[in-house]
Amino acid sequence: MKAILISGDGQNPSDLYVGETPRPDLAPGHVLIRTRFAGVNRPDILQRRGVYPPPPGASPILGLEVSGIIDAINLPEPYGDDIGWAVGDEVCALVNGGGYAEFVAVDIRHLLPVPKGLSLAQAASLPETVLTVYANLMEHGSLQVGETVLVHGGNSGIGAMTILLGKAFGARVIATARGAAKCAFARDLGADLVIDSDAEDFVAAVKAAGGADVVLDIVAGDFFGKNLACLNMRGRIVQVGFGKESTVELDLRRIIAKFAILTGSMLRPRSPDEKARLTAKVHERVWPLIEDGKIRTVVDRTFDFADAPAAHAYMDSGAHTGKVVLKL
Repeated sequence: MKAILISGDGQNPSDLYVGETPRPDLAPGHVLIRTRFAGVNRPDILQRRGVYPPPPGASPILGLEVSGIIDAINLPEPYGDDIGWAVGDEVCALVNGGGYAEFVAVDIRHLLPVPKGLSLAQAASLPETVLTVYANLMEHGSLQVGETVLVHGGNSGIGAMTILLGKAFGARVIATARGAAKCAFARDLGADLVIDSDAEDFVAAVKAAGGADVVLDIVAGDFFGKNLACLNMRGRIVQVGFGKESTVELDLRRIIAKFAILTGSMLRPRSPDEKARLTAKVHERVWPLIEDGKIRTVVDRTFDFADAPAAHAYMDSGAHTGKVVLKL
C-alpha cells in the first residue's frame, strides 16, 4: 500500500515522500479502514522531527485520525453477531499511528460514525481534536456551565474546538490569537472575547473580563506564569502541549493561594480501554451537538496525499485557521 514515509532526519517537510509499505496486520477486535482522508496535527510534525516517537507497538507511520470505509473486520468469539459495524460503513476514528496510509488498522471500539450531514473530509478533522479537547476541558478541567475558559491559539485545531465545545457546554470563552485575521476567525466561532496577543497584554484583558476558571494551554513557556495570573480562585490550568519551552518556573505559593489545580494529559499513550471509554463518551455527549449544528467542523485546507510536504509546511507556518487534512 502507499503511505507517507520519512527520509533523512525529518527536520524539513520536504523529507516526507510517498512510498510503498505492507498493509497492517489485522488483530482480533480490529477493523481495517480504507483511508479517504487523514487529519494533520501538531503531534505529526513533532513525530516527523523525531521528538514525539510512537508508543510501543504503534505504527511508525504518521497520522492520528482518519475517515474512510471499513474494508475488513476481525472479531474474536466474545463479540457475537451484533457489533454495530459492517464492511462498507463510512467511519472516522482515532488511531495510534498509521493514518497517512491507504489502509489503517483500528480497534473497533475506537470507531465513530461519520456525523449526519458531514463529508468524509470534515469527519477526518474530528477524532483527535474532539477527544483531546473533551478529555482535557470537560474531564481534567471539570468545566462547569457558566464558568469561563481561556484558550490560546484560537485559530488552531485545538483552540477552535475549545471555543466550539466550551460554548456548546454553556461556558464563556476567552481566546487569544495573533493578528487581526486570526482574531476575527476566533470571534466568528463564537468566542465571547478575543485578544490579539501580539497587540495587547492578554493578562490585563482577561482580568478585566473577570478572570478564567479553566485555562487550556498549548503554549507553556512564559505563558505559564501569565495563565496563573489570569486564574480565578479554585481555577484549573490544563496543559496539553507546549509551543514554547516545556520547563517553567513556578512559585508554589501562587498555586496554594488560589487553591488552584495544575494538570494535563496526552491522548496517544492512553490504553486501548481508556480510549474506548473516551470514544464512547464523546459519541454520547458531543456527536449529537455536531449533528445538531451546535459544534461545527472547521477544515481550513485539504491537500492531496502526495502534497503532504506542503501540508506540513503550512502547519509549520502557523498560518492555518482550523484543521488541515490530507485526501487519499
